[in-house]
Amino acid sequence: MKGIILAGGLGTRLYPLTKVTNKHLLPVFNKPMIYYPIQTLVRAGIRDILLVAGGNSAGDFLRLLGNGREFGLNHINYTYQEGEGGIAQALSLAEHFADGGKVAVILGDNIIEDDITVHIERFKKQKKGARLLLKEVPDPQRFGVAELKGRKVVRIVEKPARPKSPYAVIGLYMYDAEVFNIIRPLRPSRRGELEITEVNNAYLKKGLLEYDILKGFWTDAGTFESLFRANSLTAKRHVKQRAL
Repeated sequence: MKGIILAGGLGTRLYPLTKVTNKHLLPVFNKPMIYYPIQTLVRAGIRDILLVAGGNSAGDFLRLLGNGREFGLNHINYTYQEGEGGIAQALSLAEHFADGGKVAVILGDNIIEDDITVHIERFKKQKKGARLLLKEVPDPQRFGVAELKGRKVVRIVEKPARPKSPYAVIGLYMYDAEVFNIIRPLRPSRRGELEITEVNNAYLKKGLLEYDILKGFWTDAGTFESLFRANSLTAKRHVKQRAL
Protein backbone atom coordinates (compact mmCIF):
# COMPACT_ATOMS: atom_id res chain seq x y z
CA MET A 1 0.00 0.00 0.00
CA LYS A 2 1.25 3.49 -0.86
CA GLY A 3 1.25 6.62 1.29
CA ILE A 4 0.46 10.19 0.27
CA ILE A 5 1.34 13.22 2.40
CA LEU A 6 -0.46 16.46 1.55
CA ALA A 7 1.70 19.45 2.41
CA GLY A 8 0.52 22.11 -0.01
CA GLY A 9 -1.41 25.30 0.67
CA LEU A 10 -0.19 28.70 1.79
CA GLY A 11 -0.69 28.40 5.57
CA THR A 12 -2.38 31.81 5.81
CA ARG A 13 -3.82 31.08 9.27
CA LEU A 14 -0.25 30.99 10.62
CA TYR A 15 0.88 34.24 9.02
CA PRO A 16 3.49 35.82 9.59
CA LEU A 17 5.20 32.52 10.58
CA THR A 18 4.51 31.29 7.06
CA LYS A 19 5.61 34.46 5.30
CA VAL A 20 9.01 32.94 4.46
CA THR A 21 8.41 29.20 4.81
CA ASN A 22 5.85 26.45 4.32
CA LYS A 23 3.66 25.68 7.36
CA HIS A 24 4.75 22.05 7.34
CA LEU A 25 8.40 23.05 7.83
CA LEU A 26 7.70 24.84 11.11
CA PRO A 27 9.00 23.11 14.26
CA VAL A 28 6.85 20.92 16.45
CA PHE A 29 8.93 20.43 19.59
CA ASN A 30 12.27 19.04 18.32
CA LYS A 31 11.42 18.18 14.69
CA PRO A 32 10.03 19.88 11.60
CA MET A 33 6.27 19.31 11.41
CA ILE A 34 6.54 17.25 8.22
CA TYR A 35 8.62 14.58 10.02
CA TYR A 36 5.59 13.42 12.01
CA PRO A 37 3.32 12.28 9.16
CA ILE A 38 6.28 10.61 7.44
CA GLN A 39 7.09 8.69 10.62
CA THR A 40 3.42 7.77 11.06
CA LEU A 41 3.36 6.10 7.65
CA VAL A 42 6.77 4.46 8.02
CA ARG A 43 5.87 2.96 11.41
CA ALA A 44 2.83 1.38 9.73
CA GLY A 45 5.07 -0.33 7.18
CA ILE A 46 4.41 2.06 4.28
CA ARG A 47 7.63 2.66 2.35
CA ASP A 48 6.40 4.03 -0.99
CA ILE A 49 5.51 7.65 -0.24
CA LEU A 50 4.53 10.68 -2.31
CA LEU A 51 4.75 14.18 -0.83
CA VAL A 52 2.49 16.82 -2.40
CA ALA A 53 4.15 20.18 -1.69
CA GLY A 54 3.05 23.72 -2.51
CA GLY A 55 3.69 27.41 -1.99
CA ASN A 56 6.91 29.32 -2.53
CA SER A 57 9.04 27.05 -0.33
CA ALA A 58 8.37 23.72 -2.02
CA GLY A 59 12.04 23.26 -2.83
CA ASP A 60 12.86 23.35 0.87
CA PHE A 61 11.16 19.96 1.32
CA LEU A 62 13.72 18.41 -1.03
CA ARG A 63 16.59 20.10 0.80
CA LEU A 64 15.25 18.93 4.17
CA LEU A 65 14.10 15.40 3.34
CA GLY A 66 16.29 14.45 0.41
CA ASN A 67 15.64 10.86 -0.62
CA GLY A 68 14.18 9.88 2.75
CA ARG A 69 17.08 7.79 4.04
CA GLU A 70 16.76 9.39 7.47
CA PHE A 71 13.41 7.59 7.74
CA GLY A 72 14.68 4.27 6.41
CA LEU A 73 13.36 4.89 2.89
CA ASN A 74 15.10 4.34 -0.41
CA HIS A 75 13.44 7.43 -1.89
CA ILE A 76 10.55 9.89 -1.54
CA ASN A 77 8.42 10.95 -4.49
CA TYR A 78 7.47 14.62 -4.88
CA THR A 79 4.84 16.58 -6.79
CA TYR A 80 3.63 20.18 -6.68
CA GLN A 81 0.19 21.68 -5.96
CA GLU A 82 -0.43 25.13 -7.39
CA GLY A 83 -2.42 27.48 -5.15
CA GLU A 84 -4.95 26.27 -2.57
CA GLY A 85 -7.39 23.97 -4.34
CA GLY A 86 -8.27 21.92 -1.29
CA ILE A 87 -7.43 18.47 0.03
CA ALA A 88 -9.30 16.57 -2.68
CA GLN A 89 -7.61 18.58 -5.43
CA ALA A 90 -4.18 17.87 -3.90
CA LEU A 91 -5.02 14.19 -3.70
CA SER A 92 -6.02 14.14 -7.37
CA LEU A 93 -2.39 14.89 -8.25
CA ALA A 94 -1.44 11.46 -6.89
CA GLU A 95 -3.53 9.36 -9.29
CA HIS A 96 -0.59 8.25 -11.42
CA PHE A 97 1.45 7.46 -8.28
CA ALA A 98 -1.37 5.35 -6.80
CA ASP A 99 -1.34 3.19 -9.94
CA GLY A 100 -4.75 1.62 -9.27
CA GLY A 101 -3.95 0.51 -5.72
CA LYS A 102 -5.06 1.45 -2.22
CA VAL A 103 -3.58 4.54 -0.57
CA ALA A 104 -3.25 6.02 2.90
CA VAL A 105 -3.51 9.80 2.76
CA ILE A 106 -2.30 11.94 5.66
CA LEU A 107 -2.33 15.71 6.03
CA GLY A 108 1.10 17.19 6.61
CA ASP A 109 0.05 19.08 9.75
CA ASN A 110 -1.43 16.08 11.58
CA ILE A 111 0.32 14.79 14.69
CA ILE A 112 -0.80 11.28 15.70
CA GLU A 113 0.40 9.55 18.87
CA ASP A 114 -0.79 6.02 18.04
CA ASP A 115 0.90 3.51 15.80
CA ILE A 116 -1.70 3.25 13.02
CA THR A 117 -0.59 -0.20 11.82
CA VAL A 118 -3.74 -1.92 13.09
CA HIS A 119 -5.94 0.49 11.12
CA ILE A 120 -3.86 0.08 7.96
CA GLU A 121 -4.08 -3.71 8.24
CA ARG A 122 -7.85 -3.54 8.66
CA PHE A 123 -8.11 -1.48 5.50
CA LYS A 124 -5.91 -3.90 3.58
CA LYS A 125 -8.42 -6.64 4.46
CA GLN A 126 -11.34 -4.41 3.44
CA LYS A 127 -12.31 -5.51 -0.08
CA LYS A 128 -13.11 -2.00 -1.31
CA GLY A 129 -14.18 1.46 -0.23
CA ALA A 130 -12.73 3.87 2.30
CA ARG A 131 -11.75 3.87 5.96
CA LEU A 132 -11.55 6.91 8.25
CA LEU A 133 -10.17 7.54 11.72
CA LEU A 134 -12.32 9.49 14.18
CA LYS A 135 -11.28 11.24 17.37
CA GLU A 136 -13.42 12.76 20.10
CA VAL A 137 -12.44 16.42 20.42
CA PRO A 138 -13.60 19.44 22.46
CA ASP A 139 -13.96 21.67 19.37
CA PRO A 140 -15.51 19.53 16.60
CA GLN A 141 -16.86 22.60 14.80
CA ARG A 142 -13.33 23.12 13.42
CA PHE A 143 -13.40 19.86 11.50
CA GLY A 144 -15.46 17.48 9.44
CA VAL A 145 -17.80 15.88 11.98
CA ALA A 146 -19.10 12.30 11.76
CA GLU A 147 -22.64 11.60 12.91
CA LEU A 148 -22.79 8.03 14.19
CA LYS A 149 -25.57 5.51 14.60
CA GLY A 150 -24.23 2.38 16.22
CA ARG A 151 -21.22 1.23 14.19
CA LYS A 152 -22.25 3.25 11.15
CA VAL A 153 -21.45 6.77 10.02
CA VAL A 154 -24.72 8.27 8.79
CA ARG A 155 -23.38 11.66 7.69
CA ILE A 156 -20.25 13.81 7.68
CA VAL A 157 -20.69 17.57 7.95
CA GLU A 158 -17.85 19.98 7.26
CA LYS A 159 -17.26 22.51 10.06
CA PRO A 160 -20.85 22.50 11.41
CA ALA A 161 -21.96 25.41 13.59
CA ARG A 162 -23.80 22.94 15.83
CA PRO A 163 -22.02 19.57 15.67
CA LYS A 164 -24.23 16.49 16.11
CA SER A 165 -21.34 14.55 17.67
CA PRO A 166 -17.91 15.22 19.22
CA TYR A 167 -16.17 12.98 16.67
CA ALA A 168 -13.86 14.75 14.24
CA VAL A 169 -12.65 13.08 11.06
CA ILE A 170 -8.90 13.34 11.49
CA GLY A 171 -6.55 14.01 8.59
CA LEU A 172 -5.78 10.39 7.79
CA TYR A 173 -7.88 8.83 5.05
CA MET A 174 -7.64 5.37 3.46
CA TYR A 175 -9.06 4.93 -0.04
CA ASP A 176 -9.27 2.43 -2.85
CA ALA A 177 -8.61 3.50 -6.44
CA GLU A 178 -12.22 4.66 -6.89
CA VAL A 179 -11.34 7.85 -5.01
CA PHE A 180 -9.94 9.47 -8.16
CA ASN A 181 -13.16 8.79 -10.09
CA ILE A 182 -15.07 10.39 -7.21
CA ILE A 183 -12.87 13.49 -7.23
CA ARG A 184 -13.05 14.10 -10.98
CA PRO A 185 -16.62 15.51 -11.17
CA LEU A 186 -16.37 17.55 -7.95
CA ARG A 187 -16.85 21.30 -8.15
CA PRO A 188 -15.32 23.89 -5.79
CA SER A 189 -17.25 24.68 -2.63
CA ARG A 190 -18.02 28.18 -1.38
CA ARG A 191 -14.45 28.22 -0.05
CA GLY A 192 -13.22 27.68 -3.60
CA GLU A 193 -11.88 24.21 -2.75
CA LEU A 194 -12.60 20.60 -3.62
CA GLU A 195 -13.75 19.30 -0.24
CA ILE A 196 -12.55 15.95 1.07
CA THR A 197 -15.82 15.68 3.03
CA GLU A 198 -17.66 15.34 -0.30
CA VAL A 199 -15.37 12.46 -1.19
CA ASN A 200 -16.05 10.73 2.14
CA ASN A 201 -19.81 11.26 1.81
CA ALA A 202 -19.70 9.75 -1.69
CA TYR A 203 -18.26 6.55 -0.23
CA LEU A 204 -20.85 6.75 2.55
CA LYS A 205 -23.73 6.88 0.06
CA LYS A 206 -22.37 3.74 -1.61
CA GLY A 207 -22.22 1.94 1.75
CA LEU A 208 -18.46 1.61 1.43
CA LEU A 209 -17.24 3.71 4.35
CA GLU A 210 -15.76 2.15 7.51
CA TYR A 211 -14.18 3.85 10.51
CA ASP A 212 -12.07 3.31 13.61
CA ILE A 213 -11.80 5.47 16.73
CA LEU A 214 -8.32 6.72 17.54
CA LYS A 215 -7.28 6.21 21.17
CA GLY A 216 -4.07 8.23 21.61
CA PHE A 217 -3.74 11.97 21.20
CA TRP A 218 -4.17 13.65 17.86
CA THR A 219 -4.06 17.26 16.77
CA ASP A 220 -3.64 19.28 13.65
CA ALA A 221 -1.21 22.19 13.71
CA GLY A 222 -2.79 24.64 11.29
CA THR A 223 -3.66 27.45 13.71
CA PHE A 224 -1.65 29.18 16.42
CA GLU A 225 -3.69 27.40 19.09
CA SER A 226 -3.36 23.93 17.54
CA LEU A 227 0.34 24.47 16.78
CA PHE A 228 0.87 25.26 20.47
CA ARG A 229 -1.15 22.15 21.40
CA ALA A 230 0.93 20.00 19.05
CA ASN A 231 4.15 21.26 20.63
CA SER A 232 2.84 20.70 24.16
CA LEU A 233 1.54 17.17 23.53
CA THR A 234 4.68 16.12 21.68
CA ALA A 235 6.96 17.55 24.36
CA LYS A 236 5.06 15.71 27.11
CA ARG A 237 5.31 12.43 25.19
CA HIS A 238 9.04 12.96 24.68
CA VAL A 239 9.59 13.57 28.40
CA LYS A 240 7.47 10.52 29.30
CA GLN A 241 9.42 8.28 26.91
CA ARG A 242 12.76 9.46 28.28
CA ALA A 243 11.60 8.66 31.81
CA LEU A 244 10.80 5.04 30.95
